[in-house]
This record gives sequence, structure tokens and C-alpha cells, in this order.
Amino acid sequence: MFQNIVLKNFLRLILLLTLQILILNNVYLTGWVAPMLFVLFVLMLPTQTPRNLMLLIAFVVGLVVDISSNVLGPCAAACTLVAFCRITFADRILTRGEDVVVGTPSIHSVGFQSFSVYSLLLLTIFFLLYFLLMIFSLHDLGHILLSTVASTGVTWLLVVLYQWMFLHSERDAKRERISH
Repeated sequence: MFQNIVLKNFLRLILLLTLQILILNNVYLTGWVAPMLFVLFVLMLPTQTPRNLMLLIAFVVGLVVDISSNVLGPCAAACTLVAFCRITFADRILTRGEDVVVGTPSIHSVGFQSFSVYSLLLLTIFFLLYFLLMIFSLHDLGHILLSTVASTGVTWLLVVLYQWMFLHSERDAKRERISH
């Protein structure tokens, strides 16, 4: 079971990093939108992941994207902050204070509404810090806020599309368990 979870997450990491580095790093819609689907990897790490390991993984994954983009720091810092915030309050959002264990947060495991609140909040935090570090000027606060909102929206749509396309087997398995 544990090896299966590690393998699934490793394959998810490879897929998301490949999509990010080869395709999404080259997409800038109107200069305001920078889709960052790789953040989904941090959002979907199993909830049982030790805190220090989650922070380290988030930092390294962000650093890989930064290096592939020829910048050092913004993705690593923003991704690490997302992991920290996820550790701090994700359980409250995903389980609404109930004594329920969520293995891997996804639309199928916690429901569309809970996952939407969870992912939109963490994506907004990611992009706000990312654009603050990239632009590094409060004189362009309007640009930072507009880019944050636009990038969060586009990335969230990609997150939903990814989950619809690649997590159908988990959804189907869940339906099978319910019907038996």
C-alpha cells in the first residue's frame, strides 16, 4: 500500500513537472497569467506526509521549476509557503473539523466544494508571493493583484481539468466500493 502511494505521487510529480517545464513555462497569456500546474503536486501530497518532509519536498519541487525558468527563488519560496499554510489549516478546510482522515486531497476524496476552497486559497497564496517576488515592487501592486487573480483562476481550471482527466480511476474505484 505504502509503495503504491509513493509510486503514484512520484509519477504525478514527473507528469506535472514535465507539463510545467516543457509547456506551461512557455505560456504567458496577455502578460498577466502564468499557469503553474505543478503546485497541484503539493496540494495533493498525502495528509500523512511528515511536516518537515512536506516542506522540503515543496521547496525542492519549486526550486526545480525555478532552475528550469532561469530564476532562483520565487517558485521555491511560494511553494514552501503553500506547504506551510497547508500544514497549518488544510485539515480544517478539507474535513470541516470532523474526525475524518483524508488520504490524498482531491475533488473525489473531499468533494468539489471543499477541494475548490482549499485549492483556490492555497493557489492565491502561492501566486501572491510568487508575483511579489518576481515583480519586487509595490508600485506595480495593481499588476501583482491582477496577475494573482488571473493566474489563480487559470491554474485552478487546469487543476480541475487534470483531476477530471487523470483521477477518473480513483473516482470509478470509489463508485465500485460504494455499489458493493
